[in-house]
Amino acid sequence: MTKLVKRNNSLSFFDDFFDDFFQPTTRTMNSSMKTDILELEKGYELQIDVPGFEKEDVKISLENGYLTIEAKKEKEEERKDVHYVKRERFLGSCARSFFVGEEIAEKDIKAEYDKGTLKVFVPKEGTNVKEKKYIAIE
Repeated sequence: MTKLVKRNNSLSFFDDFFDDFFQPTTRTMNSSMKTDILELEKGYELQIDVPGFEKEDVKISLENGYLTIEAKKEKEEERKDVHYVKRERFLGSCARSFFVGEEIAEKDIKAEYDKGTLKVFVPKEGTNVKEKKYIAIE
C-alpha cells in the first residue's frame, strides 16, 4: 500500500515555483500575433493569427508609414457557478506594427478576417505618391 503525502508549508518553494511556472509572460502574450508574410506579384499578404479575438476586437491603422494591427478584448462573461482551478485566457490587448512606406494610403490596403486569421494585403506601390518639389535658384 502506498502512502499519501500531504503538502506542508515547508515545501512552499515548490508550490510557488509551479504556480509561477505557468503564468503568462510578456513574450507569450506578444507571440499571440504570429505573422506570415507572403510576397505576391502586386504586393504582400500578411497572415496574422489573432486567436480568441472577434472581428470587432481588431483595429488596423496606418500612420507615418507604419501599419499597426491591434487586438483588444475588454470583457468576458464571468461565471459565478464554477470554481476555476487555473485561468490562462486573458483580457487585454496586443499589437504589431509593420513599416509599409509612406507612399501607401489607407485605401490601398485590403483586409479580411476569417476564423481567427486576419489577412491584410499591402500593395508594392501605393497611390499616396508625393510630388517632388524643386527649389528655384536665384
